[in-house]
Amino acid sequence: MSGVQQVPAETNEELLAAVLGRLVADSTHTVVGANSPIPASAALLAAGLSEGNHQVTILGSREFMQFTDGGKELFDYAAQGRMDAFFVGGGQIDGQANINLVGVGDYPGTKLRLPGSFGSAYLYHLVPNVVLFRKEHSRRVLVPKVDFISAAGLSPANHYRVGGPRWLVTELVVMKFDADRGRFYLQSIHAGHDLDEVLDRTGFEFDYDPEPAVTPPVDDQELALLRTSVRESLQPVYPGFCSRAFGQ
Repeated sequence: MSGVQQVPAETNEELLAAVLGRLVADSTHTVVGANSPIPASAALLAAGLSEGNHQVTILGSREFMQFTDGGKELFDYAAQGRMDAFFVGGGQIDGQANINLVGVGDYPGTKLRLPGSFGSAYLYHLVPNVVLFRKEHSRRVLVPKVDFISAAGLSPANHYRVGGPRWLVTELVVMKFDADRGRFYLQSIHAGHDLDEVLDRTGFEFDYDPEPAVTPPVDDQELALLRTSVRESLQPVYPGFCSRAFGQ
């Protein structure tokens, strides 16, 4: 029996890349740190959909890395207002969008060391659209209060600050950060999950509608770009990720 061959359903990585890509779609220059394959996929997807009006910098990539002096040049770009979107992770993230990249436990006697802050605090203050991304959604990660503030989600009113967290994306949700109220709002829940699960797996309080929206699935154009040009561009940087994350 013959028939139309069906396109495989989106993978979890493709969904997250599409979700993240939509959040930086209006940016002109998105920068992605090292060891960040899903954010890198998102940035390249957003650039592909912009038809050439979106610059992407990926640390660790030869093709998408115009800096010759590493982090110092990256920080200069941020200070000059020449990058407007950046993805940041965190070993811990709390309800005021503080992130912890130093360690778990009372500092300095932390019982678990994390990778370190690098320039997260600096970029958190200067980049207008910072998207927090942590695939794992658990009370271990999303805590009431981080053990160490590597980068603060909020600043006093008399502090100069043009940047800050705007979104949080996990394997379950998209949340929007309201800096005026210092709280997250549940924007949408990914298909296959529900509000009870999100409440059970989130360690901090957040605002939500009783019937939250469902995150839109990956559309045909997004899927086609992810499985062709995005995959090809990322293959030299993340070969293992590309072999398992993108549908055939």
